[in-house]
Formats: sequence, C-alpha cells, structure tokens
Amino acid sequence: MLAKVKSFSLIGLAGFPVDIEVDINAGVPAIDMVGMPDVAVKEAKNRVKSAIANSGLLYPIKRITVNFAPADLRKEGTLFDLPLALAILCASQQVPPSPLGEFVLIGELSLDGSLRHVNGMTPLLISGMQAGYTKFIIPASNAAEASFVEGLEVYAAKDLLSVVNFLSGAAPLQRVAHSEYNPTAGKGLYGFDFADVHGQAVAKRALEIAVAGGHNVLMIGPPGAGKTMLAKCVLSIMPDMTFDEAVEVTKIHSVAGLLDADKGIVSLRPFRSPHHSATVPSLVGGDRKAKPGEVSLAHLGVLFLDEVPEYNRRALEALRQPMEDGVVTVSRIAQTVEYPANFMLIGSMNPCPCGNYGSKVNACTCTPVQIHNYINRLSGPLLDRIDIQIEVDNITYGEFAQAVPAESSADIRERVVKVRELQRERYKGLPMLTNSEMSNREIKKYCPLDKECEQLLELAFHKLGLSARASYRILRVARTIADIEGSERIAVNHLSEAIQYRSLDRKYWS
Repeated sequence: MLAKVKSFSLIGLAGFPVDIEVDINAGVPAIDMVGMPDVAVKEAKNRVKSAIANSGLLYPIKRITVNFAPADLRKEGTLFDLPLALAILCASQQVPPSPLGEFVLIGELSLDGSLRHVNGMTPLLISGMQAGYTKFIIPASNAAEASFVEGLEVYAAKDLLSVVNFLSGAAPLQRVAHSEYNPTAGKGLYGFDFADVHGQAVAKRALEIAVAGGHNVLMIGPPGAGKTMLAKCVLSIMPDMTFDEAVEVTKIHSVAGLLDADKGIVSLRPFRSPHHSATVPSLVGGDRKAKPGEVSLAHLGVLFLDEVPEYNRRALEALRQPMEDGVVTVSRIAQTVEYPANFMLIGSMNPCPCGNYGSKVNACTCTPVQIHNYINRLSGPLLDRIDIQIEVDNITYGEFAQAVPAESSADIRERVVKVRELQRERYKGLPMLTNSEMSNREIKKYCPLDKECEQLLELAFHKLGLSARASYRILRVARTIADIEGSERIAVNHLSEAIQYRSLDRKYWS
C-alpha cells in the first residue's frame, strides 16, 4: 500500500515542502530510500524501526520503498523521523490516512519512541505558513519556540504513540498556546553599565553615536584602558528588539542550534565575541552544511573583535562584504545559502605589539618597523568600512578615584531610543532602519550640506586622503550626530565631529 506524509526541510533559513512517500510490497524485508537523503536521513530507518517496535506498534517485515520528494534537492537532518514513521504506519494500515494528510509532521525519534528537539523550528513553521500549511505536529520540546508563530494550529507531542493515538482519535494532543512577546524580558541581564566606567568621556560619546546610527567602531589604546569593558557596555544602551527583529534573530539561532528551548525566542540583542583563532567559515558561515557564522549570529546585535590584528588576515578580509551589504552568501558545491548579517562591528586593538605606543603612562619598547607591521594587519579597505575610530587612553588616578558617578546606561539609552525612533520614521517604507544603512541616493536626500560644510568636507577629503566610501561614511555619522542634537540639517559642528572620528587613519596608517 502507498502512503504520503508532508514534512518540511530547510536550505539556510528558507523552508521547502517535502513529501515522504512510502510503498510497502511483498519481497525480501528491506527498506530502500531515494530522493537524495544524507547520512542522517538514511540512518532514520534504524531509529524508526526501533521506535515503532518500542511503542507497541507493528513494524512491517516487508519490502519498503521510501521517496523524499522533490528528489532533486538534498534532504538533511533528523527531522524526517516522525513523518517517516507515520508514513510507514499509514501504509501498513495502522494509522488512517485522514486526518494524517492534513498535518505537516516534524520531529526526531529516539529508539524508545520519544520525540527529540529539532533545530530550525521557527523558520520551518514560518516557511510552512507562507506555503499555505496551517496544521503541524512537532516535538514537545519545541513548543515554546512554536508558540511565538501566530496563525498556526500546532500540536506538541512527547512520543510517537501519542501522535498515533491522536490521529486515530483515541486520545487528544496538546495544542500549543500562543505566547506574547515581551521585549523587556532581558532588561537587567546585560551585566555591564556605563556608570561603572571611570572617565573615557570621548569613547562613551563615540559609542553613543555609533549605537544611535548603527555605525562600526574601532577603539585603539594601551592594555587596561577599558576597551573591552566599553564594548560590553554597548548592549545596555541599545533599544529593545521589536517582535519582527526578535523573530529574525531567533530563526538564525534556531538553525544554529543555539536557541534556549525554554524561552523559545531571542529577546536580547546578540553579542558575539569570537576568539582570534576563528577561521573564515566560523566567522562568515560554512562547513559542509553551510551553517550561519558569527556575522549572522550577531545579526541586529554586536560583533566584537578583541585585539583585531591578532585575527587571521583572510578572516578579517572576509568581513568586508557582509559589513557593506548586511547579508552574507555562503556557497558550497551542493547549495548556496544567504544569511542576514546586519551587525554592528566593534573592534579593539593595541597600537603596537607591546601596547604602549602613544601612552601617557608607559613607554613603548617597539621599533617603528614593528609598529608599522602590527597596525597594517588591518587593510585599508577594511578600515574604510569602519565609521568611527577613537583612541582610548589610560585614565588618571583622579578620574579613577572621582566620587561623582558617571552617566548611567539607562540615561544614554533614552537618547539612543529617541534617535532610533526618528530614523525609523524617516526611513518608513525603505529597506533600512538606521543611518548607517543609507545608500548614496539616500545620503544625497537626507544629508544636504550648505556651502560651509561642503568646504570643510572638501578640505578633509584632501588633507586626510579620504576615499569616496569614507566620505559617505562621514556624512552618515554626521547625520546621526545631527539627529542626537535634534537638528534637521547637518551643521559644521556635526560634520567636524564626524571627521574627527576618521583622523586616526592619518595618525597610524599614513
């Protein structure tokens, strides 16, 4: 007898329907699988056989042929265990074809018949809904994740037998209730506050501008100056994610297997800080299954590279395309996958191998050649894509011991949220949320300069040897500074401050 069950699979974050067709005939007992299944899918025959037997059901001792359609797309993972088991049970007349045909089934089976957690459930459900499917049966451990996808009829099961009883009408199955997204759920969990940072007023101002406009930042200074702590404080001044943003981030983390199953959604903006030994695939995505890398895991959050020159040169150069486009394309022999990668890059570095070049406290022991070779591990094209460059020097004892408390992250965050809301309103209907995402066309529209500003920008262009890209990035930063000051037009003081944040090119790299 022939049976067909519907499931879904993923290519990156995009799902596609998979029909699992099972045909049972007389012959030598065996199971043949066609339709480009990978090793994990082929191994399902052993898991399914044990799960059916250990659930008190009958596994047919006959010739079983399984087809995963469409046959020209590779099927990967263990999410086909449950639909395969139900298709076999339906073909052997142990489960009625109706209502089985109404549901999309997703789940991995243990040998005892229990259902295990599946990665990528959020994009699977959203893709299924977009394809017109509304009824799903999934593992109970994925219920929290599924509860945030509205408009679906999702049932959570603990084991294979409960699904069989539900489809046979012998027992009900728990329907997943919808959960409301709470954007304030993560407040107080960041652990770092700008009030705890002594001094560093210039760096704090620069980071406020960077967060307000979504700009990339590079901090240069000696060891112990506070660069890492400043970077870790950035999340505390970023606005809460909207529900749509949270879903975007959740999809990526779900596919990567990093989602907290109990929470079901990512409510905190991500902060990714990969080790300097990170490879190109680990940063931009890859391996055999084209999984998302650090740039995608940091989507709508922060990618922090501590001591940037210590990273592999090829890995750093691989950041150029996602920094510019906000997406990363991972190409493999079998498939090409595109992941979102709209992150805020924060880099920190010492100015030389010993770290004390230019320090007011300690003397540098490096030769000019060593300093030159060290800082030139960052290429010009990569620096061109960093909007704000600042020096972070060691503080004095007076700044360290001052009794006056510094401004808290909560106060800075209020200003940032207002500026983000202003940008959201300005770019309504456009594929951008912040000033850093403006194209050249939007820059001409939203960053008009008067004659005095034009002359200042021209002077900076020639004196600092700026590229066209660097000039446009200065205008984006100037637009953000004007927004913070509540100005509709970019003034000379806004532009001069933005140019100041590009002056380190000339000091260190000229």
